[in-house]
Amino acid sequence: MTTQDTIILGAVEVTRVFEQHRLGLPRGFAFPDVDEDVWRRHEDWLAPEFWDTATDEMVASLKTWVVRSEGATILVDTGVGNDRDRPGMPVFDHLDTGYLDNLSAAGVAPEDVDLVVITHLHADHVGWNTRLDAGEWVPTFPNARYLMARADIDYWNPANGHTTRSGPRMAGVFEDSVAPVIAAGLVDQWEGSHRIDANLSLEPAPGHTPGSAVLKLDSGTDRAAFVGDLLHTPLQIVEPDICPCLDEDEAKARVSRRRVLDSVADENRLLLPAHFPSAGAVELRRDGDRYAITEWAAFA
Repeated sequence: MTTQDTIILGAVEVTRVFEQHRLGLPRGFAFPDVDEDVWRRHEDWLAPEFWDTATDEMVASLKTWVVRSEGATILVDTGVGNDRDRPGMPVFDHLDTGYLDNLSAAGVAPEDVDLVVITHLHADHVGWNTRLDAGEWVPTFPNARYLMARADIDYWNPANGHTTRSGPRMAGVFEDSVAPVIAAGLVDQWEGSHRIDANLSLEPAPGHTPGSAVLKLDSGTDRAAFVGDLLHTPLQIVEPDICPCLDEDEAKARVSRRRVLDSVADENRLLLPAHFPSAGAVELRRDGDRYAITEWAAFA
């Protein structure tokens, strides 16, 4: 943990806590419908930080944003988690990371967490909702409320029988990382929009999943947007219509991505995606019908 892992936005403190600093995903798997030439056009700034051309992998990270606002300690997404059976996603299978130690280094014990905000219910965003204790999945943050979109809970609950694009990749995720906190009575389901406090609010951004959300921060003159998986790579800033295989509804994802990026540019918001490695926050501007990166901010 260094001072560069924390920034102050108005009256809100934001700290990034990594589960994995670097995760490589084959480019052809992550973006199977995007020609390599699109990546090559931007190779001068994508490589090597965001695209490892030697292995042809998109470079990502797994992290949680720790947000301290109005006296509350809030986690935005909780990573993959340890000890999970993930046969459909071998890269996430039976991890053994020091995530809780990393949280501790940021001054956060599990009992300190007041609220967990889940931007969407994919495996790499809900995993540390729970931990394995004597063979049972129990809430990791026992004093917290867990905020989840009703649309995602309905969509990913296997009991509801939805056919999903992710299919086997989501096997076991709801059962070990979502259902236990619902059973413990810790989940608050929201729809439409949701005000957390004077500084923070949630709004829907469907497409990546039906319940995907953006957490907006407005404090003093500072503004930010935690956009979850609206973006997986900064290539999607300059090429906003490309979609990964992980988007459940690509058409809706494109609409949400452009709408949110418009607001980020027009309202001078700091953009905080879930998976950008290293320099994990960015400022941007409109560039015709696309967007341009103006500055990599704060985290370096």
